[in-house]
Amino acid sequence: MPQRSVSATRTVHATADRIFDLLADPSKHPLIDGSGSVRAPRPGAPGRLALGSAFGMDMKIGLAYRIENTVVEFEEDRLIAWRHFNGHRWRWRLTPLDDGTTEVTETFDWSTARFPLFFDLSPVPRRNLASMERSLERLHALFGSNA
Repeated sequence: MPQRSVSATRTVHATADRIFDLLADPSKHPLIDGSGSVRAPRPGAPGRLALGSAFGMDMKIGLAYRIENTVVEFEEDRLIAWRHFNGHRWRWRLTPLDDGTTEVTETFDWSTARFPLFFDLSPVPRRNLASMERSLERLHALFGSNA
């Protein structure tokens, strides 16, 4: 079976709980989105995500559209993942380091997609990897060099 995920990792100068607070707040997602496609949470989105939370986002890739997400993995201050309608997942894993910084890994995982072959044959994973690297750069810039 082919590998059906891509990941990017970066050390961020902030504690895991501070980073997680940002990731668990859908209104903050446009601040870190490296794809330029995430615009704003839809009305009714929770202020803080938890396991099972559903939230919509206004998006734009060429044309404006809406996407619905559901949080499917959740471990406070360590892990959060949401899935889209097709079942693929966006996952953030936080690993605290001894110096007060955090190793942050973002993963696009299409192993759980309804139609994984679409992603296997498309340039989407490669584009998403570049976007994730930009997201991690933006996350790093938000927290600067101070923990």
